[in-house]
Amino acid sequence: MPFDQKARDTLAKVATATITTILLKKGLRNVWMRGTRPLRPGQPRLVGPAFTLRFVPAREDLATPESWASPISTRAAIEAMPEGVITVVDAMGITDAGIFGDILCARMKKRGVAALITDGVVRDVAGVLGTGLPVWCQGAAAPPSVAGLTFVAWQQPIGCGGVAVFPDDIVVVDGDGAVLIPAKLVDEVVATAPEQERMEEWIMGEVDKGASLPGLYPMNAETKARYEGSKR
Repeated sequence: MPFDQKARDTLAKVATATITTILLKKGLRNVWMRGTRPLRPGQPRLVGPAFTLRFVPAREDLATPESWASPISTRAAIEAMPEGVITVVDAMGITDAGIFGDILCARMKKRGVAALITDGVVRDVAGVLGTGLPVWCQGAAAPPSVAGLTFVAWQQPIGCGGVAVFPDDIVVVDGDGAVLIPAKLVDEVVATAPEQERMEEWIMGEVDKGASLPGLYPMNAETKARYEGSKR
């Protein structure tokens, strides 16, 4: 199935922890973006296609305030962002230069961007929080992006938090951080995830009743039979 509203709604009910387990079973271990922490506690779980931005190390002839008016700039990239995307920014883990501030985040919010994810930091943090744009990052820093970074491209493959992210891969983000679902595996994850959540909820119920873990988590044959019976 294409990534439609039904797929989005399904994944919005699935924890990122569950998704990493599903992908691990498919051989993918490196899907959690390191350093992606919610800027504000209690941000909702969000799902959307990745819209990628890429920075490289600052170079003095390129990383200047004048570059903000260039056709290749964060400003131009924001104007290309479709509604509903999750913007994923490769800041190479640099934490002493804020990639975006309140004005850029406010514009992203106006354009209907679902969230901003980066392995870097933001600036004007009080203003960013005031925009209402959900942000996952490594924190805040006062200096602007050009103090440590050069913006070079959007909608190209990037690395964010050590994870390879391609445009239109699907990102799910919640209190545990941001997880990538490769575009070609989205259908399988959407089909598998609700059952994984149901199974883990049932296991938690058994734990609440006092059941011990051996044979329960993971399930042995007897426990699987009891679980299947509970669904009838």
